[in-house]
Amino acid sequence: MLFPGHIAVMGGGSWATALAKLLLQNCDTITWYMRRDDRIEDFKHLRHNPAYLTDVVFDIDRINFSSDINDVCSVADTLLFVTPSPYFLSHVNKIKTDISGKSVVSAVKGIVPESNELISDYMVNHFGVSRDRVLVVSGPCHAEEVALDRPSYLTVGCADVHLASLFASVLESKRSHAITSTDVEGIEYGAVLKNVYAIAAGIIHGMKIGDNMTAILISNAIREMERFLSEVAPRPRQICDSVYLGDLLVTAYSRFSRNHNFGSMIGRGYSVKSARMEMEQTAEGFYGTKCIYDINKLHGVDMPILTAVYSILYNGVPASRAIASLARQLN
Repeated sequence: MLFPGHIAVMGGGSWATALAKLLLQNCDTITWYMRRDDRIEDFKHLRHNPAYLTDVVFDIDRINFSSDINDVCSVADTLLFVTPSPYFLSHVNKIKTDISGKSVVSAVKGIVPESNELISDYMVNHFGVSRDRVLVVSGPCHAEEVALDRPSYLTVGCADVHLASLFASVLESKRSHAITSTDVEGIEYGAVLKNVYAIAAGIIHGMKIGDNMTAILISNAIREMERFLSEVAPRPRQICDSVYLGDLLVTAYSRFSRNHNFGSMIGRGYSVKSARMEMEQTAEGFYGTKCIYDINKLHGVDMPILTAVYSILYNGVPASRAIASLARQLN
């Protein structure tokens, strides 16, 4: 079967729901893996995801639901992983089916916490998937805005640009636009970093320091991202492209950004533990901060924003002190 063939959505959260909506505008049917049978039954009865983006109504006759990840891996040609990175291993470690011949698409926007591996590297190293058949999806595209039928912009990355183009075509619609790139590593690392910087922007917002400081933070953040990417994944890239700068901006400023909201709570005085407990969804940047911080120990890139966020989240440094110190280093 020609790529992408039959597509399976692997995950049941808001981002998975948004991508499933986009796919069903171009695919006759999809398979959808969710780990909970009760959630699947509720979905079938209500005709929408009972927990996320509940306003999006689906034609459930075009969806093959399953809680058996190995059955899903057997029937699908393309596996689209859309799980929060902290729970990624708990799902994929159940896979006993040979998926080495499949196409694998990561929309995780995170790193495997235990090993600090990119999702693409993990699929190649642990499942034998060909690097030419590993894709990533990222860009300034909030799940909530997909649900509202607002314009969305995605980038599909793959070493094989033809495969990237084919998958991009199934995400295209009147409101959704998809372009391609071969910068798989840069896209993956950028998707993690923008969450870290969104936490910093949220902290500043919560502290009511002002828009001027936020603007300076973001202008420094994109340069910090570029320094890191140039070190860990060196190749020509335009850092102002939508998949880097665009995704950073929307994540740092939008009210839909859970990382910004998480940071804002800390800026308003919540402890890190309390803010995490209060959040209804996973703030990927909390985990991404430690992953990137640990990775950067090997590279020594100058990353004052990352260091400040890490000191707040993991060393217990008061936000006011960390941000005051950071402010003296920005320009």
